[in-house]
Formats: sequence, structure tokens, C-alpha cells
Amino acid sequence: MAGKVVPHFHNTNGVDAIKIGAKEFMCIGARPPQDHPHVFLDMGADDNIICPYCSTLYHYDAELGSAESNPADCAWVPDAA
Repeated sequence: MAGKVVPHFHNTNGVDAIKIGAKEFMCIGARPPQDHPHVFLDMGADDNIICPYCSTLYHYDAELGSAESNPADCAWVPDAA
């Protein structure tokens, strides 16, 4: 089993950019059931990335926890399988 959960973020509210505390994460576009395919994004050495599906701009913020976002309601926790 995997030792950590990959954080998930969404842009249901259509904000210009989302600050997040992770450089590796999943973008789901909008909250289900309006989500797009859950795509894994990795910023690597950069501090920002654009989702290729929904064009959401994500900025890395080291002051946030790995599953936190600003705006705070852009973090999403999937239901247990």
C-alpha cells in the first residue's frame, strides 16, 4: 500500500490562481460530478504549474501544509474506496 495520499485540489469557484502547499498533486477541475479526469501534476523545480485540462494556475506556497490551499475551499478529500 502507498504510504501517503496525494493531495487533490479543484477550482469549482473559478478563481484566477490557487496557492497550495504541495508540488506534486492531483487537479480534479471542479468538485464531482463536474470534475475532469484527475490529472497528476508535478511542479518539479518550479513554483507554479497550469493544469492542461482546466487551465487552473497553481502556485506553491511553502507556508501551507501539503493538503492546504488558499482559497481554503479548493482542497478536496476523496471519499474512501
